[in-house]
Amino acid sequence: MRFLLRAAALAGLFIVSPALAGECLVDDPTGTPLNVRAEPNGQVLTTLQNGTGVAVLGERRLGTKHWLLVSVRGRQLGWIFAAYVVCPATSDAVKAAPGLPATQR
Repeated sequence: MRFLLRAAALAGLFIVSPALAGECLVDDPTGTPLNVRAEPNGQVLTTLQNGTGVAVLGERRLGTKHWLLVSVRGRQLGWIFAAYVVCPATSDAVKAAPGLPATQR
């Protein structure tokens, strides 16, 4: 998988944004664990609980959906749906989940 992600990066299939390199938090309003996928909309590899800190390594749009490539504690995990992530330091780059802003939930 690491080889595929590196190849994707070299091919320009996703954009690495320095503004997104900071720590973000999983904030899924459903309260269920957030799926981490091998690729946007792909096979589920694992899940993350609300409040888990993630580092954003890259981003990609698939249709109207925005996906983030993330790592936890330096270990690259996979892709998560960006609508369920809050990045306090870069709130303009990644929006809170649909509905009420994270600060009002």
